[in-house]
Amino acid sequence: MAKVLLPSTVGLCVLIAHMPLFPTQDAFHAFHQDLYFVRKFLKPLLIGELAPGEPSQDRGQNEQLIEDFRALRRAAKDMKLFEADPEFFSLVVGHILLMEGLAWLVVYFLGTGWVPTILAAVVLAISQAQCWCLQHDLGHVSVFKKSRWNYVAQQFVMGQLKGFSAHWWNFRHFQHHSKPNVFHKDPDVTVAPVFLLGESSVEYGKKKRRYLPYNHQHQYFFLIGPPLLTLVNFEVENLAYMLVCMKWADLVWALSFYIRFFSSYVPFYGISGTLLLFTSVRYELSGLMCWFHTFIHSFIHSFHSPCPQGLTLEATCNVEQSLFNDWFSGHLNFQIEHHLFPTMPRHNYHKIAPLVKALCAKHGLNYEVKPFLRALVDIIGSLKKSGDAWLEAYLHQ
Repeated sequence: MAKVLLPSTVGLCVLIAHMPLFPTQDAFHAFHQDLYFVRKFLKPLLIGELAPGEPSQDRGQNEQLIEDFRALRRAAKDMKLFEADPEFFSLVVGHILLMEGLAWLVVYFLGTGWVPTILAAVVLAISQAQCWCLQHDLGHVSVFKKSRWNYVAQQFVMGQLKGFSAHWWNFRHFQHHSKPNVFHKDPDVTVAPVFLLGESSVEYGKKKRRYLPYNHQHQYFFLIGPPLLTLVNFEVENLAYMLVCMKWADLVWALSFYIRFFSSYVPFYGISGTLLLFTSVRYELSGLMCWFHTFIHSFIHSFHSPCPQGLTLEATCNVEQSLFNDWFSGHLNFQIEHHLFPTMPRHNYHKIAPLVKALCAKHGLNYEVKPFLRALVDIIGSLKKSGDAWLEAYLHQ
């Protein structure tokens, strides 16, 4: 009989780690490296058992696909692809800190004119974007062997280097991995009423909702998308989360970022000038994050409820591998591999990718890889398609 467990507080889609014949084990395993450690937390969540004839989301699965995927995971483990390379992550941290120092040195030696200020802001924005990638690695416990070390390091990166809450990010991101591109479940695609994606377009059209001219959202995306992401949405949501959930340690970490930033640049720009520099950095960061975030997975397919199988491939695609794409996206251009193996260190995605592609080919699953520019163009095309769907539903209902 299948064990029935209460849902996890972080919204993970499965909690049955000790049932080797059930596919929910695979999803659970994907999020937890040390199953022996987490199993002891499952007992309080047990509320009953399902009889063999009771309906279950685990039944009716492709048994051969499940077995092949488990074999693939064992192969990845044998290849030591879940082991992080300390040198790689040392270089990641080093180049972030180098850019932070370089931005300050630009202002120190070249002054506060427009050219050095813009240059410093660009360097700081790139550094901040790379911090997002690093904290993402830490949030998925893919850097250190001990989970605790990953979480402590994530608090430092998110708090001291970025001014955000690590707990807030994990709260959002675990929901995304639990139900990728599912409306009202995945916060990454719940962007209404500013933008409408997928089925929400028809839903808003049928209900005659018109807060913005959504048939033009592919045009105003350039104007309000980037500033809204980090400057408004993330900043406000992040602060509200820390206050409402009383994450005081995260708040202290975030304050340490602002103290460091303003103490570093107020001597050059004064308070008002430093505020302008900070806003510029956040705006540029928001633009980078907006493009980087959307081109890898946000506009592939969107759903009102999770698909029984194959959701990862339906809701994600890869972007071509290159030194720039790997660096710019923090290796999340391998989005398919990341969703299948979220605790795998990112520098190993290219090693497992051929095996994942072969598995997809064997079972007739679509393994989509796009060129970088094509992925960017598809963002606009997807927004236009969703906007047109809204207009048609709006006018004909």
